[in-house]
Amino acid sequence: MKTKKVIIVTGPTAVGKTAVSVQLASHYQTSIISADSRQCFVELNIGVAKPSGEQLAKVPHYFISSHSVFDQVNASLFEQWSLNWVEEIFVHQDTAIMVGGTGLYIKAFCEGLDAIPEIDPLIRKSILEKFESSGLDWLQQQVKQVDPAYYAAGEIQNPQRLMRALEVKQATGRSIVSYQSKQKKKRAFDIVKIGLQTSRDLLYDNINQRVDQMLDAGLAEEVRQLMSLRDLNALQTVGYAELFQYWDGLISLEHAAEMIRRNTRHYAKRQMTWFRKDPSIQWVEPGDWNRIKEITQ
Repeated sequence: MKTKKVIIVTGPTAVGKTAVSVQLASHYQTSIISADSRQCFVELNIGVAKPSGEQLAKVPHYFISSHSVFDQVNASLFEQWSLNWVEEIFVHQDTAIMVGGTGLYIKAFCEGLDAIPEIDPLIRKSILEKFESSGLDWLQQQVKQVDPAYYAAGEIQNPQRLMRALEVKQATGRSIVSYQSKQKKKRAFDIVKIGLQTSRDLLYDNINQRVDQMLDAGLAEEVRQLMSLRDLNALQTVGYAELFQYWDGLISLEHAAEMIRRNTRHYAKRQMTWFRKDPSIQWVEPGDWNRIKEITQ
């Protein structure tokens, strides 16, 4: 019996993951599962660099515009959903493609979430800002509401512990007290991880060009229409947070654009720091199709 296989394409933002994943899916005549924590939201479009209409028409995609910003979406749920999607694909194909730069989602799919994963810094930043403006009572009520297990047994007078409990719950959907075992879960299929990398100068050029293209495509207007949703976790996102400040009249559009470029560069660096810790990733230039085929055979 031929072994089923999932090929994961990852790497920093703007490195070219989408194009490579579509090429791989076409080669293997299979479907793509997005591992991007923002492209799943139907309300977010230009600023999250979704695949083009042509790419979506060429290859079936899961987890693109599949949820609302009001829905609960986190790494724990993604683990469940993505395992189900893989099984759907395996009914007809031996290979599935996964693509994305959300390291926590990829980790959840490959290993499960028994160990507390690293938390998106934007989630931590959002909670800290709310705590600084609203105080300990607000923080205690939030934890009591979303994580009663920790509230019953944890240090509820310690704001750092409370913020940690809250960020873990928001990022993973699980109580911090549920993380007991550190044993990785075994999957009933092979996993091949490809990491796309290029020079820092080229990556930064790609980022700058992408930001310009997004603004030309109407990103500022997209953000204006989402102003009423700005406090939702899904909107605590590079490209949106900066333009909220523009529409508030706090900064110019030019300043907002430069902030998006800078914050996207910082995000790319954090992504690479995360992925470099994974020795199972095989690194390749995005344009080296022969090497990519060789790795995935």
